[in-house]
Amino acid sequence: MPRRVALPGAQELFRATEPANGADRRHSGRVKHDEKITVYVSAEELLALEQARLTLRARHGIAVDRGRIVRAAVALAVAGLDLNGEESDLIRQLDVS
Repeated sequence: MPRRVALPGAQELFRATEPANGADRRHSGRVKHDEKITVYVSAEELLALEQARLTLRARHGIAVDRGRIVRAAVALAVAGLDLNGEESDLIRQLDVS
């Protein structure tokens, strides 16, 4: 007796990687990235990033790599800037005057 397997449809296989209206910025998650940047961090910053990754896994059951954490942080910073402008956390962090 042959067994037929139900395969997912095209809409289940393909999902939008960017919001249609562009207003809702989110980190990209696990998708192929075509662009790359190099970011230099101090030993303390790298340790803090690794600790955050381990905390996400141990306390919250979220297994992600450091790149995903960085992309999420960038998305949050840009969204905060878009939403709050001069009052954003990003402006406060970078404004050294």
